[in-house]
Amino acid sequence: MLKSMTGYGRAKTENENREISVEIKSVNHRYLDLNIKVPRLYAYLEDMVKKTLQQSLVRGKVDVYVSIKEKEGSDIRISPNMPVIEGYLNAAKAISERFGLPMEDFGLVDVMKLPDAIAADKEEADAEVISAQVAEVLNAAVCEYNTMRETEGVRLCSDILYRGKLISEYVDFIEKRSPESVEEYREKIAVRMNEILDGSEIAQQKILSEAALFADKVSVTEELVRLRSHLKQLESMVNGKAAVGRKLDFLVQELNREANTTGSKANDYEIAKTVVELKAEIEKIREQIQNLE
Repeated sequence: MLKSMTGYGRAKTENENREISVEIKSVNHRYLDLNIKVPRLYAYLEDMVKKTLQQSLVRGKVDVYVSIKEKEGSDIRISPNMPVIEGYLNAAKAISERFGLPMEDFGLVDVMKLPDAIAADKEEADAEVISAQVAEVLNAAVCEYNTMRETEGVRLCSDILYRGKLISEYVDFIEKRSPESVEEYREKIAVRMNEILDGSEIAQQKILSEAALFADKVSVTEELVRLRSHLKQLESMVNGKAAVGRKLDFLVQELNREANTTGSKANDYEIAKTVVELKAEIEKIREQIQNLE
């Protein structure tokens, strides 16, 4: 079944260093319009997110929000400044030897308190690690998003197929009614001609001629054949798996064209009324197709 263009998906993960979340939501659009928002520091992720989404989306206005929150202190690296500490110790030893001062009270805590003995540096986040983590969360969000679109797509496709069957029933009625309307017209012509020409041979010929002209004028056989062909294509496309939203747009236009021609040619109230019902169902199908990818 086809997917709906409307959907929502969200996924989140958390580790000792950061919290990552991805949110996807979309609405109808004629083409694929991606709006990707990532934190400024991680702008390099946008291309990866775009390529991932293009693999599973054909059209729709899609908004994607990527959030990355670094945990406090998770990117701070504490390390000893060995050359500075060594310099302090050498200096302390020289002072001790020169002035005879003891070094027993000079311990580890004292060393760590010395200026520049300990360095606190902010680590640069590994771009590859971040990309891999975001890709994992993105795929989970896309999975949830597509599941929702598939569920909605099943509902839309079921409704379209139901309305296609209604249209097929209307076509069957028109096909049955069309020759009946011709026969009714022939009978009316016969009564009129017989009244004027007293049932002469000329009257009979005139009746046959008028009936033949009327039958040719109101014949909708070609239109009904094309309507049935379009309905079969509609069913095949809707039951398929490929995204055919734009093809369905065109097919519905053709259905509407044949319905209009049928209504204009058929000089009969019952057929005209049925064509109105038929066109109403085509319009409902058109509205539903606007939601399909």
